[in-house]
Amino acid sequence: MARWQPDAPGRLATAALDLFEEHGYENTTVIEIAERAGLTKSTFFRYFPDKREVLFGGGTVTGLLVEGIDSAPPAAGPLDAVAHALDALGRTFFTVDRRDFSRRRQAVLNANPELREREALKRIDLTTSMIEALNRRGVPILTARVTAQLGTLVWEIAYDQWLDTHNTEDFGPLTRQALAEVRAVAAVRPDPSDK
Repeated sequence: MARWQPDAPGRLATAALDLFEEHGYENTTVIEIAERAGLTKSTFFRYFPDKREVLFGGGTVTGLLVEGIDSAPPAAGPLDAVAHALDALGRTFFTVDRRDFSRRRQAVLNANPELREREALKRIDLTTSMIEALNRRGVPILTARVTAQLGTLVWEIAYDQWLDTHNTEDFGPLTRQALAEVRAVAAVRPDPSDK
């Protein structure tokens, strides 16, 4: 590939994924990733601090969720603002053309404890960013924390279903279904016999 071609971060992520599948995560270097993408090592480090980060989108998902919460209608309640953000994420990021890459990426993550650890930290960052975005909307901090945790749970459920090879449904409808299930559980009244 010529160096002038666009989407260097995407090319680096694709090259890294290919190499991680072919040679294993531990046996792949940043230089090999850059060369496979037709770029230089310095270009790699312009976009990613290390090879672990190359499969995590440089904060794209978190940024899109925050934008979605920020752009939710002013009258939207906290969970509705998160739903608005998840729906936007499904339209802009978790699209049909990304599904195969995402499935392959998840297989690599599942095979590497270091990458699973990084993924767990990224989900914490995602939750924290949602809390901050909700708080900027005037949502009290405790409500923002609970809502963001529920939003992360909805995201995880929908993402796992979206990755399932037997599933053909888009990410947006999956998030709406998961959100409906979360709301239904939250609406269940306690059983008096549980006292």
